[in-house]
Amino acid sequence: MDGSQILTTVLFLAVVAVTIGITFWASRQTKTAADYYAGGRGFSGFQNGLAIGGDYMSAASFLGISGAIALSGYDGFLYSIGFLVAWLVALLLVAEVLRNSGRYTMADQLAYRMKQRPVRLAAATSTVVVSIFYLLAQMVGAGALVALLLGVEDQLVKNIVILFVGALMIFYVTVGGMKGTTWVQIVKAVLLMTGSALIVILVLAQFGFNLSELLGSAADASGKGDAFLQPGLKYGLSFTSELDFVSLGLALVLGTAGLPHILIRFYTVPTSADARKSVLWAIALIGVFYLFTLVLGFGAAALVDPTTLDKAGNLAAPLLAQEVGGGEGSIGGAVLLALIAAVAFATILAVVAGLTLTSSVSVAHDIYNSVIKRGKATEKEEMKVSRWAAAGIGLVAILLAIPAQSLNIAFLVALAFAVAASANLPAIIYNMFWARFNTRGAVWSIYGGLISCVGLVFFSPVVSGKVDPATGDSLSLFPAGIDFSWFPLENPGIISIPLGFFLGWLGTVTSKEPETAERYVELEVRALTGAGSEKAITH
Repeated sequence: MDGSQILTTVLFLAVVAVTIGITFWASRQTKTAADYYAGGRGFSGFQNGLAIGGDYMSAASFLGISGAIALSGYDGFLYSIGFLVAWLVALLLVAEVLRNSGRYTMADQLAYRMKQRPVRLAAATSTVVVSIFYLLAQMVGAGALVALLLGVEDQLVKNIVILFVGALMIFYVTVGGMKGTTWVQIVKAVLLMTGSALIVILVLAQFGFNLSELLGSAADASGKGDAFLQPGLKYGLSFTSELDFVSLGLALVLGTAGLPHILIRFYTVPTSADARKSVLWAIALIGVFYLFTLVLGFGAAALVDPTTLDKAGNLAAPLLAQEVGGGEGSIGGAVLLALIAAVAFATILAVVAGLTLTSSVSVAHDIYNSVIKRGKATEKEEMKVSRWAAAGIGLVAILLAIPAQSLNIAFLVALAFAVAASANLPAIIYNMFWARFNTRGAVWSIYGGLISCVGLVFFSPVVSGKVDPATGDSLSLFPAGIDFSWFPLENPGIISIPLGFFLGWLGTVTSKEPETAERYVELEVRALTGAGSEKAITH
């Protein structure tokens, strides 16, 4: 092991040690279900905004989007735009009313005026599926990152890294709960913004702080000329690819408002004003960060040898850090590579902890307590089940991440957004704004959006049939030679999102369930004022 690898290992261990220390500290503060699920609702708007940013600025953003821009230019930057614009939807439609009308999970808000068991089961199922898609992206990023730093190509080492990350995330959730996870995310957000800002300054310094010169150099180095800076390099090759882009855009813009690990964060603040403040701080933080990805991505295209990039582009940002630090073999390059890799690793740890907590809380609170125990489980029982659920979900994510390592992690996250927008968002919007909406409508919209989205992905080029025309290597989940893809788009949002809304409407109008106008009025008052949101939501 050379000096740079020793430095990297030390920084990695330092990040892990800090996060473990935070988790143990938080475990001593976690005594009730409200502490475990919602951090005792004691975080300020600024703190929660940092934590939301930490949750949202995942390895997909830092590694995947930078890589997508480095490989596809303008079309890669569309990911950044989509992720940022999505926050306007979350702010205007969801943040405050969800905080006011729920208790711990998305299902609390949905089940308030409906039959508890079918709605909670559907919402919990969707939560777990979205979380696992998102977890895949983070773990794939972890494997690629550590393999780069240790200078190994051995698949076994990458698999061991994925196993290690999975074990750590289970530890964070089972020991620290929401309080520990939130503080890990706050620390990670500060580290990520500081590290990214440093690399951005160093990249811009190489071009005299002239953005036009940076873009021109990136276009020249890419070998694609002006086309690199124009729309269409990735999504304008055919009508199908243009349709794929529209589908991707829909998923990105609408998906954030349905992401369960983002929605659960609104319950950690004491008031609706703090919920609004959280989103405003998060937008500011995330907006600056996605501007950073523009420089990181085009900087990687201009400065990093394209032959050193992996085919998914996930290593563009760390390799760029090494380059601006002095290049491979230099002390500065080794230090910056180690720093950025440690930051990226902290990013991965924080996000996987948030995702695992969200899905395990939903299993315990919505399935175990409300469906199996019919609301009679004690807080102690719920928290115990949540911890076991975290272990189970972590294991599933590990087993699925190992074969998914050939896929771009920004793309994997886009699939999670598509599921969230298809299954969760229609039910949330209808429930908040349509008095007639009922149990059948909620169940049909959630399951319909979920099954159609996951089903179309399974029969798409993401899973089988996509190969690199130059090398013949598989760019899908399955190896080359296996092709059962009949759905031509890589992102199913353009079909599954409208279908989720349609099924929500159809289920409602065909149901003979009596209208719950009184419950809707109560929910509306609660959503606008927050009155009663602390109480158990059962009926």
